[in-house]
Amino acid sequence: MRTITPYYQNVSRATTRKYCFSAYEIEKKKVKALLKDTDKVSVTTNLWKYGQHISYMVVTAHFVDSEWKLHKHTLNFCDVPPPHTGVVICDVLQKCLVEWGIEDNVWTIVVDNTSYNDVAVRILKDNLAYKNSLALHGKLFHVRCCADILNLLVQDGLSEIVDIIKNVHESVKHLVAYKSRCLIFSEIAKQLKLPSKKFLLDCGIRWNATYFILSAALEFKDVFHRYQQRDSSYIYLPSEDDWQEVKEVCYFLEEFNKVTNVISGTEYPTSNLFLLELHSIKKLLDEAHENENIYMKAMVGKMKCKFDKYWGD
Repeated sequence: MRTITPYYQNVSRATTRKYCFSAYEIEKKKVKALLKDTDKVSVTTNLWKYGQHISYMVVTAHFVDSEWKLHKHTLNFCDVPPPHTGVVICDVLQKCLVEWGIEDNVWTIVVDNTSYNDVAVRILKDNLAYKNSLALHGKLFHVRCCADILNLLVQDGLSEIVDIIKNVHESVKHLVAYKSRCLIFSEIAKQLKLPSKKFLLDCGIRWNATYFILSAALEFKDVFHRYQQRDSSYIYLPSEDDWQEVKEVCYFLEEFNKVTNVISGTEYPTSNLFLLELHSIKKLLDEAHENENIYMKAMVGKMKCKFDKYWGD
């Protein structure tokens, strides 16, 4: 910095901290002023965990102001030590609502589908209903995250075809284990004039990560066969039947991926798109259930059960 600006004076850690808190308090007052003039606020909350010891809760407020402008503001991002029981989650959430002065204005709360969230929302609903009247006696209070239900739905379906996707998954796992293997694979892809693509293993909690692995591997099915000739330790080469089944699965899951991208948008409202996308999923499941292939029937049957559990009525 002194090379760029000779008169630069180093700013201490304490001063930087003070500036950060000062900026935060200014912005907080602005949001509080907006919330003060708002009758109803919808809240979204989610718990993010890393390992056994680190976990954070984010609380976001969505509301429409007096000029009919839609707002989205992050109210809190706080550390929540375990255990993550419904009571603990409820206490953290209610403390945040009280701090922002909106405990009497909450319209709905959107959460993921976990047992502790069910407990937390039920306790919070009782607490808020004790002081004020919730819309339709709280019937609309608990909103289950549509994207999360869709994720659970497809995960259930994928659990029925583990044997079909195993060889493809293990093939990718074998490749990404060593850089030298990836280089050999890339060289073969170049010889076949295929575009270079980096394989990433799925994270295990998002179904579409598995979909991306399968669809990417399909593009390089001819490369895997040639790669086996150069690597004797590679024993997971999918058969032609495997590739055909994976192709059919990917074709079916493509529509789910499109819907997931639509309803997971963060820069635009999604509630107005919900019913239309839900109907397209229902139609897709009904049509796929008539499929003659046993594995597709088993996968779709499991997905239909999950769909009916949350959206059947």
